[in-house]
This record gives sequence, structure tokens and C-alpha cells, in this order.
Amino acid sequence: MAKGFYISKALAVITVILTTSAIAGIITMVIVYQTQIDRLNPTPRPTFPPTTPFPTGPPPNIRLPENLVPESYKIYIQPHLYTHIVDVDDVNVTSPNQTMVFTGNSTVNFHCVEATKTIFLHSKNLTLGEAKVTDINLDKEIRLINMIIYEDGTDFLEIQLDDVLEEGGNYSLFLDFKGEMTDDLAGLYVSKYNEGVSVNGSSTERFLAVSQMQPTDARKALPCFDEPAMKATFEVTIIHRRHTTALGNWEQKDINVVLDDEWMYTSFYPTAKMSTYLLAFAVSEFQYVESAHDRIYARREAIEAGHADYAANITGKILKFYEDYFDIKYPLKTLDQIAVPEAGAGAMENWGLVTYVERALLYDEGVSSLFDKELIANIIAHELVHQWFGNLVTMKWWNDLWLNEGFASYLSSFAVDHIEPDWNVKDMSAVMELKSAFEEDSLDSSPPLSPKQDKVQSRGAISAMFNGMTYSKGASVLRMLEDFLTHRVFLTGLKMYLKAFQFKNTENKDLWYYLNKAVKEDGGSIDVSKVMDTWTNQNGYPVVTINTTSGEAYQTKFLFNHTSVSDLVWHIPIRVMSLTSKPSLVTLDAKEKVMEQFISMEGEWVLANINHTGYFRVNYNPENWERLLVQLETNPDVIPAISRGQLIDDAFNLARAKLVNVTLALNLTRFLYNETAFFPWNSASTNLEYFHLMFDRSEVHGPMQAYLRKQVRGLYNFLKNYTDNLSVPCDHSQQHNQLVAINMACDSGLPECQAMVTRAFRNLMKNDTNNAIPPNLRHAIYCQALTVGGEEEWDFAWKMFQSSTLDTEKSMLLFALSCTRKIWLLNRYLEYSLDPDKIRKMDTLSVVASVAANVAGEALAWNFVRAHWTLLSEDSYGGSVVGMIGQVFQRFSTEFELQELIQLKMEHADEVDVGLDQAIERTQANVKWVKENKQTVLEWFKREAAL
Repeated sequence: MAKGFYISKALAVITVILTTSAIAGIITMVIVYQTQIDRLNPTPRPTFPPTTPFPTGPPPNIRLPENLVPESYKIYIQPHLYTHIVDVDDVNVTSPNQTMVFTGNSTVNFHCVEATKTIFLHSKNLTLGEAKVTDINLDKEIRLINMIIYEDGTDFLEIQLDDVLEEGGNYSLFLDFKGEMTDDLAGLYVSKYNEGVSVNGSSTERFLAVSQMQPTDARKALPCFDEPAMKATFEVTIIHRRHTTALGNWEQKDINVVLDDEWMYTSFYPTAKMSTYLLAFAVSEFQYVESAHDRIYARREAIEAGHADYAANITGKILKFYEDYFDIKYPLKTLDQIAVPEAGAGAMENWGLVTYVERALLYDEGVSSLFDKELIANIIAHELVHQWFGNLVTMKWWNDLWLNEGFASYLSSFAVDHIEPDWNVKDMSAVMELKSAFEEDSLDSSPPLSPKQDKVQSRGAISAMFNGMTYSKGASVLRMLEDFLTHRVFLTGLKMYLKAFQFKNTENKDLWYYLNKAVKEDGGSIDVSKVMDTWTNQNGYPVVTINTTSGEAYQTKFLFNHTSVSDLVWHIPIRVMSLTSKPSLVTLDAKEKVMEQFISMEGEWVLANINHTGYFRVNYNPENWERLLVQLETNPDVIPAISRGQLIDDAFNLARAKLVNVTLALNLTRFLYNETAFFPWNSASTNLEYFHLMFDRSEVHGPMQAYLRKQVRGLYNFLKNYTDNLSVPCDHSQQHNQLVAINMACDSGLPECQAMVTRAFRNLMKNDTNNAIPPNLRHAIYCQALTVGGEEEWDFAWKMFQSSTLDTEKSMLLFALSCTRKIWLLNRYLEYSLDPDKIRKMDTLSVVASVAANVAGEALAWNFVRAHWTLLSEDSYGGSVVGMIGQVFQRFSTEFELQELIQLKMEHADEVDVGLDQAIERTQANVKWVKENKQTVLEWFKREAAL
């Protein structure tokens, strides 16, 4: 590593200005160009041997020692990139060459709690220059002996000192640094976009510098103590080119102060204490729309077109809702949100500067669908929940990430329901979260919601915590807990928890303590810790089997592959009702228990886990299943719509786990012939997708399609007047149902559906300046039209994708292009995905996953992934190739395919995480299930289709 380097005159000037103005009050450091060194006569730098890389090898412990506690940072940072390259006609003028370098320096003040002669912090991919350690109490510099950069995956920077840092002492560490912004979507990175119209060949390409620090990439932007519990304040100054805007976490102090013809600076007030992963910067030419105390930044064209107006309209309302709900004011004076063309995360809750991919923030009334609006509202609400759960109160370590993401996922729907009450998003969100969590949590290899800290140490293990379990299982168990405790007690406990740990870090036990306190103050006796430890510390979830004759209920761990034996016990709150009794709440806290509420007194059906408030599945004795089937086929509305969907979902998954006969699950779809509610149809379409995946390459496919055409015809005709006239119903749930009807009808080959999508898309091809397809229906119609179409339709969609400037429209087309059944077109599409001039790197894995979901593209995608594994594993592709494997292998159901997966794991043993283990486990279950059920399923579909 280089000993030192020099950066621009702008940084030298800014330092002088801030010092003479008595703004910063820091130890001044002037860095200038080499040609100015002698004239400025600076104080000689401390000398120390060149930094040397530590030998590669596993670290003794990947966590930082706890002997030093950071308290504050002062940061100067200067991205040198040009936001656009100006084309010039004068041959005597040289157009500037783009540069991706950033430079800066930081001073971190820290307190010593245990004597040491070594400072450990984090630094990654940075060239470090001058370093200086000062004893603040004695105003004395401490000599450095050596600096060591660990290149073994820990990203440790070790600074060895000549003197001891004494317990109780206060010290500062100054470091200057240099780095490079790449397109890896991590740390401080570069995002590109196009704006305006090219004139005489001029470039429309634009650049912005933006950050994504979570989970462990703040160390790529500056040397720091990069762990969530090492909270500190941050005072930031950004030096940026003139005619650009700089954004940071906190309120701007000095804005766009001109330094010279090329540079200006913007400084920010010190933040509150926060974790390094929340640090944020952005430098761009973006414009903004303002409302109340928040601003939405985006590309100039998007702002001028009003695409940020919806977000600006609802942000203040959502923020006010949470201020009232939590009884704690948002602690900042401002809130900036920015729509980034390329980002590694869909959105990031940085305190005071929230970043989003464009489709998560920008809405075009004529192009975006209501579902896009719903997505935007939910994501904004999710990120704003984080301003309390995550930013104000933060988990101590990444193993308890669910304390951030589970709350954000659960409580986001509360605010959306408040600002858009007609959408009924609370129920819809709850059902979707359950489905997402159950699918992953039904494997023995799934981790617990809150694994032990020593299981989450490496960067890979930390990144793997950002999964469906953390978000969806976290939300689902919180919903169950709130129902168990009552809303009033639950909210009282949350308020006490937030107030007690403001600007601090927590673990599970801290939340349980305050919820227990709320229970006791309300006169209750529930031991929240005892109950919830079974849901957070144990992996998986239970299935409760109820005998309605004897009233006996017993629990066991639910697994798709029941070769494992488990003695786990959960504390399960169960709401139960019958045809003749009102809902009541009972608890099952042992392996077996007899309860009178489960007894069918007069031969009526019993229904447990009403509206699926509990995070578990329910099985019944055959007599009760039969009574429920009769009820569904005679008068289904007696059972709540969510529970009708739940019965289908439980039965299909119990059949996958071989706990009930597969014919029971299939029989539960008969009543759908006359069903028009969303929840049952959504559940059926989701669960029948598994049958498609297992059997669409076999002789089962034909009879299955015939049966589904018969069943879906009623729903399709129910909405036909809307669909044929390219319009949508007013009811929000029926708008969702309309998509279910179109996709299931066209997928099963219903002629009138295929004719409708072909006609609609052909009309669009004739007149592409006037798109008559409603935004709500475009996702379905685009895909289904390309499914039944050929090269002409695909090429037209590709041109639409290339010319579209709105991210929501591009996303729909990106998916639709994977729907063609032409193998050579799918192969072309996969090749396009590796060309960043055609498809952004952040979208590549999505393209591969979508092609894999197509029966015609599954083998192509599988071979493509294996051929390009190393390339797709790079950070710049914005995701996890192992995580994406879940999409590629989802059809695997033969011994040969299983062996291919096992071989892949052997080839990449040093790179893979639990994702590939789950793929293998799921495939093992698929192989066994298909062998045992294929003939039964074939005969059932043949018989029912013929009726």
C-alpha cells in the first residue's frame, strides 16, 4: 500500500475556509497538489513503515475488539467524477476524461475502555495516506509503529502504536484516504443514466455518486468502526463540482459554497448517534420536488414530468402517522429521498437520506399501475418505519436483523392503510408475508429468525440475513404476537421499548422485557419471553393436528421432507371457531393437549387459526376436513375469505409434506368454480404453481390444463366485461383478482383469454403512440401476448423496453421478454443480460430468474448460470447468484437434476451459503413427492376434467 498521496486544491481551500470561519473547530489538515507543497510549508508528516498486507488466512475473530468506543467522526470527502462529459467542437479544447476517484480524510474521536497499544477498525479497497493518533486529554501525538491491512475477508485495519492507550482516555485518529467508485452498487459507487436528446451526436449519458453502506460497505467509503453497535455522530463535508448538488444524512449547514471555478462544498450539521451502515452521500445533477419538510430528488425529466409528486404527497402523511403511532417525533428537521437509476437494494433507510430504485419511488399516472402505486406506498412506509426501528433503535448485531426488518415489514401496512383505506392492504400484506416465510421455513436447513451471533460472522453470512425469513417471518410472528397480547398492550410495550433505547442498540430480550412490562401493567400474566423465544430461537414452524372428535391437539415441526425428527415445542396461540360457536383463544404450549374448544359438539366443522393470524399450519381428522369441504361447496361465505384461502394453502402444503393425501388438497379447489373472492383464488393459483413446476414437462400437464380451464372460466367471465374492454374494476381486491384470472386463464389455454391478449398487443403494435392497455393489465397482457406470439412480438417489446424512460414500464417489459416460448429468443435474451449497454447489471439476475421460471427456458438458464457463475457472483450484479439459484432449480424433480445440484455445490464449496443447501433439500423432497404422487394426480385431473 502507498504511504501517502495528494488530492485537489479544492480540499485545501475548503479546510482553510472552514477553519477561519470557526465552523468546524477541528484539527486542520491541508492537502494540496504536489506543486504547492513547498509554498505552503506544511508540518512534516509522521513517518512509519509502508503498510503491508497481512498474510491471507482466516481471522481469529471477525468482530472488532470492544476496547475502543467511537464517539464522533469528522469527514471530508470529494468525489472527483464529472456528472456529465461536455462535448466540445473547438479542437483546441480537450474534453475532460471521466474519473471515478474519490479522496478525503476523516478524524474519529474515540474513548478507550481497556488499555491497548493497537487500534482495530475497518477499511476496504482504500489507499491510506497520512495517519495521526492524538491523545485528546494531553493534546499529545502518539507515534505510530505500523499499519497492517488484513486481506483475509475481515477488512481489518490494524494500527500499532508506540505508546499505550490508557483506560478512560480520549483519543483521535486522523486518516486520509483515496478510493475508486465502481459500478458494484456498494460503498460509494457510480450510477449512470441518460437524460435529454442527443444533438449532433452529443452524449446524453449522466453520472451520479451515491452510497449504499448496508450491511458492511461503509468501510469502502472511509476507514471506520463498521459494526452496528459502534454508534457515533458524523459531521460531513462534501466537496463537489460546481452545478451539482450534494446530499447527506443531516440538515445542510453551508450549501454550495464556491471554492474556485471548478469546485464548491456543502457541509452538514452533526448527525445524532447512529450506525455506520446508515451513513449516506449523493452528488448529482438531480432536481427535487418539495413538500412539508421532505424533498424527493430524481432525474430532471422525472421531476418535471411529475413522477415524484405521489411520493411527495404521501411521505409527510406517513411520517406524521408514525410520529403519532410511536409517540416519538421524527428527530430530524429534514427528510430527503432520492430515486437512483441503479441500486443494489430496492430501498435503503439511511437516516435523513433514503435511497430508492426508481420504480420504488416514481409514479406516472398514465403509465404506472395501481399496483405500482401500492408498491411505492408500501416501500416508503417500510423505509420510514426504519427511522424508528433500525435508525433510532438498532439491533446490536446482524443476527437480530429481524428487529429492524420484521417491524418495518409488519408496520408498513398500518400507515398505508391509514392513507389509502380503500386498498385493504393490511390483510393482503399479512397473507403475502406468510406465504413468503412458509416456503423458506419449511426446510430443515432454514435458519432460526434470530440465530446465535457466532453463526453470523462473515460478510457472506451477514448478507444472507437479508432474506425472506428476516422480513416475512419477522412480520408474521409480530402479527401473531399482537393478536395474542391485544393491540393496546402490544403498542404500549413498543412505545416503552423505543423510548428506553433511543440512539442505542438492542437484542431480542430487550423487546421482550418491555412487552412483558406492558402485559403486567395491564394485569396480564403472559411471559412474552418464554412464548417468543420458541418462535425466534428455533428454526421452522409447527403444524397443529386437531382431532375434533376427542378435542386432542398435538404439534410437530412442519417439513416438506419428513425424514427429520424434531422434538421442538412452540408456545402456540390458537383462535378457533365452529359453525355454531364464536371465535375464542386457546394456547397449545405442550406437545399434546386436549381442549374442549376443539370438539365438534353436534357434528359441525371446527376451524382453527382464524384468518391465519398464527404462524403455523393446521391439520384435522378426515371427518372435519370433509365437513369443511361440504361447507365450501354449499355456502363458502360462512368461512372468512382469508380462511378459505388458508384452507387451500394448508391442504396443499400438508400434501407436499405427505401429511394428507394429495386428493384432499385437489378436492379443495372444486368450490372455486363459483368463487370470486381474491384470497381463495390467490392461494389456489400460488399453490397450483407447484403442480405446474412438477408436472409441466410430463403427461399430467394436459389434463391439469383442461381442469384449470374449466375452473377459472367462472372467474374470468365474472370480470370479462372489464377485461374485454381493457378496463379495471373499482374494487381494489378485484383489481388483483383480475390479474389472477387473466394469468390463470391464458396459462391454461382458455381461447377467449389468449384471443384477448393477442388482440390488445396487436393493436398496440399498430399504434404504439397510444397505449390503450390499462397500466394495471400491462404486466399480464405483455407477458401472455409474448407467450403466444413470436419473433415480431418479441422484437416490438424489446424496442419498447429500450425506448422507455420510466422504470416501472421497463420492469414490466423486462419480465415480459422472458415469457416467450421460443427457445432461441430466450437464449438471445440471456446473452443480452450480460451486456450492460442493453440491460443494467442490477437487472441481470432478475432476467436469468425470469427465464428459468419459463418451462422453455429452465434448461437454458441452468446452463447459463453454470457457464457464467464467476461473473454473476460479482457484487456489481446487485444480488446473490446463490439466492437466484432458488428460481433456477425450482422445477428440479429428478435424480439426475439432484445430482447436478450436488455437483454444483462441490464445485463451489468455498462460495456457497445456506441457499444451495436449501436448493438441494427442496429438490430431494420434490424427487420423492413426484415419485409417490404423479399417478394419483394424473388420474384425479383426468377424472375431474371429464366431469
